[in-house]
Amino acid sequence: MSAPRLISLIVTTYNRSDALLAVLRALQLQRDRGFEVIVADDGSTAEHVQRLQAAAPGLDLDLTHAWQADVGFTAAAARNLGVRQARGDYLVFLDGDCLPLPDFVARHRGLARPGCLVNGSRVLLSPELSAQALRQGLQLPAMPWGWWLRQRLRGGCNKWAGLRLRWPAALRRARPQFRWKGIRSCNLGTWLSDYQAVDGFDEVFDGWGHEDADLVLRLQRHGCARIDGFWATEVLHLWHAEAARDGQGHNLERVRDRMQGSMVRAVHGLSNPRMPELERRVQLLGARHAAAAAATGASA
Repeated sequence: MSAPRLISLIVTTYNRSDALLAVLRALQLQRDRGFEVIVADDGSTAEHVQRLQAAAPGLDLDLTHAWQADVGFTAAAARNLGVRQARGDYLVFLDGDCLPLPDFVARHRGLARPGCLVNGSRVLLSPELSAQALRQGLQLPAMPWGWWLRQRLRGGCNKWAGLRLRWPAALRRARPQFRWKGIRSCNLGTWLSDYQAVDGFDEVFDGWGHEDADLVLRLQRHGCARIDGFWATEVLHLWHAEAARDGQGHNLERVRDRMQGSMVRAVHGLSNPRMPELERRVQLLGARHAAAAAATGASA
């Protein structure tokens, strides 16, 4: 296993179809086209699902929509649902409000080493720039460096250099020790085989927070070293109001407890969902799926 054959992008979303469609349009700009997109939908309403379905035929993507009923913040379960649809041998988790730059897939592919996971980074956008981009349909990932410098000076984003400067993959250390700082499930890469070995995200994490730290902890216990993807895999994070964090303290304590033990596999993960009875639907969308279906029908 040297380089990924096919990268499966698992894009989480919930009732924010405007941001999700901006992410999908940004994915059409990727220089490396060896990927599929799986939207892991944590219970969006019919209105938002219909917007995705209406836009999908115009998207030149291999796109799958995996939806589960809304029973609260269950992002871990939504991501596991998305992974169950994956055909790739490498997974990259991306949030549905994080716009990837045109080299995002290529950089993740270049950083993917056997026995490693990649922790990416993000550039935070201001409320004003985020609203403008969605209102006007701006392709922010395609904007030139000078334009971003002006945005940085105006307070439109919190970082600038990492949008264009690239630190070589060969110079990045793979660190075996767990480090909580900087873990972000909005931009995280791992081999499918390693994800399966730890049984994916643990669905016992209810509400916002720290299920990503738990996943990284268990992946590193499994033997994966961590590579930081800063100055390589940045995404543009559209502003949004913070989600309710009612369960954060309980989730935080659960991870701290697990740091003292030796747990590797999730209690409720890929093979053992916490809510097996939850309504779930999977639909193939996008122009590439439509073209494949048409070709199959013509040859029948």
